[in-house]
Amino acid sequence: MSAGATWLLEHAEDTAAAPDFVWEYLTDVTHWADPPARFQLEGPFASGSRGTTFFPEREPLHWVIRDVEPARSYTIESQLEGAVLLFQWIFEALPEKGTRLRQKIGLGGPSQAEHAEQVRQGFGPTLPEGMRRIATLLAEAERREA
Repeated sequence: MSAGATWLLEHAEDTAAAPDFVWEYLTDVTHWADPPARFQLEGPFASGSRGTTFFPEREPLHWVIRDVEPARSYTIESQLEGAVLLFQWIFEALPEKGTRLRQKIGLGGPSQAEHAEQVRQGFGPTLPEGMRRIATLLAEAERREA
């Protein structure tokens, strides 16, 4: 994680999907579903690999994978003017099958304070519902593959 980063938002949801399935599914960017965005990864899902998010009628957003701890966590880092936007995903096995998905959204860099309110307003209202959608999607995908 970027030194001096501040976590602004955090949310967790539980899914019935097993931790190994969750890791394999979410580290394959072809499964990332956030229409109308499309995602592309250059190389393996590993620290330092670069990716791009494509949006209709907008410039692509470039990002880098950081701090990969296989089966446990990873961080997606995207450059802003004078700051970095961070999306950290943490996966915790639940006692009776299933996985707790935790996402933290934060900022690092010298201009992070200038971006904080925009990040809170942009991601805060949709984070819980988005996490619930992902938790449900994972459980359904695992059932289909069983």
